[in-house]
Amino acid sequence: MRFLRAIVIIGVILGALFVGADRWAVNYAENQLADKIQSRQGLAGDVEVDIHGFPFLTQALDHRLERVDLVLTGVDASAEGRKARLTRLEAAFHDVTLNSDYTGGTAGRAEGEALVSYADLTAASETGVTVSYGGQPGKVKVSATVDFLGRRFTRSVISTVTLEDAKDSPGAKIVRVRAEEVPGEGIPGIEKVVRNKTDFDRRLDAGLPAGLRLSTLTSDEAGVHLALTGTNVSLAGS
Repeated sequence: MRFLRAIVIIGVILGALFVGADRWAVNYAENQLADKIQSRQGLAGDVEVDIHGFPFLTQALDHRLERVDLVLTGVDASAEGRKARLTRLEAAFHDVTLNSDYTGGTAGRAEGEALVSYADLTAASETGVTVSYGGQPGKVKVSATVDFLGRRFTRSVISTVTLEDAKDSPGAKIVRVRAEEVPGEGIPGIEKVVRNKTDFDRRLDAGLPAGLRLSTLTSDEAGVHLALTGTNVSLAGS
């Protein structure tokens, strides 16, 4: 009995040591991958990585991970000389194959959601307008001040925000903001001047991991939400 008890105690100790080593290894890997992603994306915000599955060490030796969750803040997307920002991005990468030096990998599939706050959407307009919630899904309120015929006008319009295909870049998506109606008070030409400020297109997928695509869009009080999907999605260094 004493011998069996000693075997059990040794087994428990070895098991605890293995679990501790495994958790240390996964935390180290998460931090290293976060650093790689932050460096590649040039992010000013935070990067959080969560590697799922136990034990991690056996997954790492096999160069395959069940799932990796990624949270990014402040993803800059630059296209055609214009900047836009994804305020927050959350994505889950499934069936990840690691590369030979463990600096990145490729996920068989991925899905998630990105948020563009109204402050970041306002900055993306680059026209001096203010963008806020439009009161219902898919609608935003755009307020602009324009100078016309020696007079200054301030107008607020309800605009539809949609996700469209970028005509000059196959596979790319743009966020399009278009006013439904512009109050002109019978002044010829005022609608065009207002629309020059309130209507705009911005590409927001230029800063995403390769293979991850924007799929659908809606809006609420927090901002504009964009669904993300993809196959064969690259992680940092792959």
